[in-house]
Amino acid sequence: MTGSLTPTALARLLGQWHLGAAPAYRELADVVRLLVLDGRIPLGTALPSERTLSATLAVSRTTVTAAYASLRDQGFLSSGQGTRGRTCLPRTAAQASGAQAGAGLSGAPGLAVPDGVIDLAYASLPASGEVVHRAFAAALTELPALLPGFGYDALGVPALREAIAARYTAVGVPTSAAQILVTSGAQHALNIVLRALVARQDRVLVEHPTYPNALDAIRAAGGRMVPVALPPAPEAGWDIAATEAALMQQRPKMAYMVPDFHNPTGRLMPDSQRRRLVRAAAASGTILVADETLRELNLDGGTAAPMSSFGPAVVSIGSLSKSHWAGMRTGWIRASEGMIQRFAAVRTTMDLGGPVVEQLAAAHLVRNLTEPLPGRLAALRESRSALLELLHGHLPQWQPERPDGGLAVWCRLPAPSSTALTVIAPELGIRLAAGPRFGVGGVFENHLRIPFTLPPDQLETAVLALRSAQDRLDAAPQLRRTLRDSPAVAIA
Repeated sequence: MTGSLTPTALARLLGQWHLGAAPAYRELADVVRLLVLDGRIPLGTALPSERTLSATLAVSRTTVTAAYASLRDQGFLSSGQGTRGRTCLPRTAAQASGAQAGAGLSGAPGLAVPDGVIDLAYASLPASGEVVHRAFAAALTELPALLPGFGYDALGVPALREAIAARYTAVGVPTSAAQILVTSGAQHALNIVLRALVARQDRVLVEHPTYPNALDAIRAAGGRMVPVALPPAPEAGWDIAATEAALMQQRPKMAYMVPDFHNPTGRLMPDSQRRRLVRAAAASGTILVADETLRELNLDGGTAAPMSSFGPAVVSIGSLSKSHWAGMRTGWIRASEGMIQRFAAVRTTMDLGGPVVEQLAAAHLVRNLTEPLPGRLAALRESRSALLELLHGHLPQWQPERPDGGLAVWCRLPAPSSTALTVIAPELGIRLAAGPRFGVGGVFENHLRIPFTLPPDQLETAVLALRSAQDRLDAAPQLRRTLRDSPAVAIA
């Protein structure tokens, strides 16, 4: 169970719900249903009582009673004791979401992409060519000095830990090498953190939507997710008031956040919200984990201090996968020295250290972190503009959110058809990641993440294929219902 909504909080989410286009009870039920499908009201949330909500909304209790009855009939509200039902999904949707969660990343289906298919399930860039090659060449010259050693180092090669620490210090967060643990990518880092901090059934707060692989890792660790919805575009930032309330009500053991060019929306959390978030996490006894994997992909020049600059207890996760190359498989954790020792002890139950050559190469890349970025950022800006223009021109009913940075656009669809689009897309030459993979419980059927990591000409081909897929669904709307039970594909 996720918690409960106060009448005031629900009224704030409802906004201007009574437009007079239908009976009031039906409008109220429709808006609540959309809020559930959109992930803005998490599944398992207890709605306010009929009496308190009718008083807050200044409508008759009969209106609220009829709205709740409609939601129960549609399968979006449980028939619990009294009038405080909990939000849920109709049985067929819940079954579909279970299939999607099970498909995750472990099921090999979908990992291999046929020739000629444009892969939009992964938001990742090719290697920064010459820069990565030069780093590996330098690493090979340094390798002989380390060969007399055993090659095991659970904390990481000292040169890389020192380079990462220096990078944090340079951006205003004084850090020593003892506060750094090198990992085999950000996902490996998150798994270490979860194993160290989260026991089965412990609560973990997450943004909603969020990075699918993080959701998979939390599920695998046995954590119970507490989703907090991001405000819909064009609102800015995060719903910090709702996050503060969830932290105090639920007291989660850990909170996983992506404040720097959030995946999938591309938003940048302002400093004022970071400060409040760190303060609220400390007050609730929650360990705040900030995923900074996309931090270097700043497309609009927005500024925000690292989350760890607002409090010493923040655990930061970083990686070279998005800025340089996923094939490096090099990431890190920054935390207090005591916490790093705790993570290192857990890490040795999983592996005994990462490959040495890759770490030596990564040290060169971290010391010269900005070298490949101007060209890569310029290309990403061009592709972002091209994608937004293509969507506007070919799919005018879709509503893409313009990202501040990162690698993808989060797009609202005119109907809950994300899974259906994902299933038929390969026939049209593209591979997609369905919106529900970015949420908990099968929501976000009316959203799709579209990366802009490809050059404009390939993006045009992809958008034309999306247009064809949309046309097919418009011509045969029953396809949406038929395809709902199809499993999701792997995502990065």
